[in-house]
Amino acid sequence: MSGTPPTRRVALLTLGCARNEVDSEELAARLDAGGWEVGTDAEGADVVVVNTCGFVEKAKQDSIDTLLAAADTGAKVVAAGCMAERYGKELADNLPEANAVLGFDDYTDITDRLESVLRGESLDAHTPRDRRELLPITPVKRQAAKVVVPGHATVDDHTPAHLRKVLRRRLDTGPVASLKLASGCDRRCAFCAIPAFRGAFVSRDPQELLAEAEWLAKTGVRELVLVSENSTSYGKDLGDPRLLEKLLPQLAAVDGIVRVRASYLQPAETRPGLVEAIATTPGVAAYFDLSFQHSSEPVLRRMRRFGSTERFLELLDSARKLAPAAGARSNFIVGFPGETRQDVDELVRFLTEARLDAIGVFDYSDEDGTEAAGLDRKVSDATIKRRYDRVVALAEELCAQRAEDRIGDTVEVLIDAIDGDEIEGRAEHQAPEVDGSTSLVAGDAGVDLSVLRPGDLVRARVTGTEGVDLIAVPVEMISAAPVTR
Repeated sequence: MSGTPPTRRVALLTLGCARNEVDSEELAARLDAGGWEVGTDAEGADVVVVNTCGFVEKAKQDSIDTLLAAADTGAKVVAAGCMAERYGKELADNLPEANAVLGFDDYTDITDRLESVLRGESLDAHTPRDRRELLPITPVKRQAAKVVVPGHATVDDHTPAHLRKVLRRRLDTGPVASLKLASGCDRRCAFCAIPAFRGAFVSRDPQELLAEAEWLAKTGVRELVLVSENSTSYGKDLGDPRLLEKLLPQLAAVDGIVRVRASYLQPAETRPGLVEAIATTPGVAAYFDLSFQHSSEPVLRRMRRFGSTERFLELLDSARKLAPAAGARSNFIVGFPGETRQDVDELVRFLTEARLDAIGVFDYSDEDGTEAAGLDRKVSDATIKRRYDRVVALAEELCAQRAEDRIGDTVEVLIDAIDGDEIEGRAEHQAPEVDGSTSLVAGDAGVDLSVLRPGDLVRARVTGTEGVDLIAVPVEMISAAPVTR
């Protein structure tokens, strides 16, 4: 008989945002190094790790449903991620189907934790705490602090950043991957609990990011999506608040990368220099993912945010003066405490004039531990629903109109997937998952559809739309995906 230990299989199921996806790939690398067979299919797994989302009520319910479904497979079930970090023992007490509830501090020892779960041992759920208190108040002092920050792990602190082994294992083989710029947030938005369980803002070393970008490119990645809780703060704790403007062209120059996309921009921190870098740097998508949340000044002040309809329109105009076809998206909350009909009318005015490509709308709900939960002048559920339905209907109409405005334009499309005759990709103004997409169809002349592969970057002429989605005819190959053996 062989002395080789039996293979242990773990499935990593990721919910929520792209930041969680990066965290899951760190866990995958650690588990792979620990001898686990890592995948994303719960069927047949010995342990299922659910990287939960704890952002809003619906996301939390999705996390619970996924944990319960995982338990039905007969595997051991582990809750990790934001919801587990945020609620800890409370989640463990209310969800006995989970064999363990792990916090971020468990990530460095994830292999040992899963070994214990597999042996049937009981693990104490962590006690939640405000993770902002773990780091110095002064941003420039945070780099020296030894705190577990998911997605920031290094194998060897003594090795220069650009020479360190990348602690990441991809869980899919698509041509797009997220690159985490930073974690945490120093803002105090009244509706948001994320800083309390994600911690204070911490940037990653730019050389480490470049090394990871090169590693991703070698795995077949063609587009990098830069993610964080607040990308416009990148570099402030490294002594250079303009570091993102300098990093963008460096990332775009990485061999094999054809597009870099910045996301999670705070309007109040989006400086003219950053607008120019995003709008004009070759290889960087002219795409502005701006977190407006509302446009009425009284509502924004109660949210502890800055801006107004006019200031936001000026910001968008400054980008479009540099790149007329620039894409823009944002999210908005309706029904925030104190919101009036006049505030909603002001939001409608902004949306009508802003010409956004994608609009996300959330109906307000109280979140544990947030300032907004204790505010007066609550809006009734029935009123919130009416306002939500109104804004959603308007958003769908406006985004469809914005897509129609692009008919006749030439766009650069990165091909994501090919399924039979269906070729799906995204133009510069379309981020993965959250925005629309572009379907490529045959035309009278141009690129033969049969030669296209995922990862190809083509120039295409927009001929039609379906809602926010574009239909386009490829006319020129810009950069073919490298052939892998």
